[in-house]
Amino acid sequence: MKRPPEALVRLREVDAGWVIALRYATNDNLTGRVLYASAEAWLRRETAWKLRTGAEMLVGRGLKLKVLDAYRPPSAQRALWAACPDPRFVASPDLGSRHTRGAAVDVTLVDGQGRELEMPSVHDAFGESARRDAPGASRMARLHAGWLHAAMTGAGFVGIASEWWHFDDADWRRYPLLEWEPGG
Repeated sequence: MKRPPEALVRLREVDAGWVIALRYATNDNLTGRVLYASAEAWLRRETAWKLRTGAEMLVGRGLKLKVLDAYRPPSAQRALWAACPDPRFVASPDLGSRHTRGAAVDVTLVDGQGRELEMPSVHDAFGESARRDAPGASRMARLHAGWLHAAMTGAGFVGIASEWWHFDDADWRRYPLLEWEPGG
């Protein structure tokens, strides 16, 4: 495997007891095919430490973070755009994604046994159901999404209203796009 950029760190090296289950390393995603050659999660070092802080904020509730996406290679960003060329839901590869900077993460919550908590929608849902405050979501789903949002924003991330699972490092603008393909 080609060496990663020095700016990136494996999330398992910053282990905070989280679960790593990258959706794009499986065919269970909006394209229906595997987009990542590796199931290893990477983030910018600074972003990874913020994620660890967010994870630590959840320990008192008996919860852990489950990482669904982290650094996203350019080839995967192009494939996602080809499957859904709508800038409301997928960043154009011409502009670049915050994931492709290593400065964004998709996460959900799991309990102590690793079971996912109810959230407003499935990961990568499009439309109103994906909102943290989705009107059709149960009270518990909105509560869980609120816990996730509070931990992540408290750790230095910014959520986006249209996706309960997506969080950008508040400092993402400082980081350039990366052209690395893990496993390649």
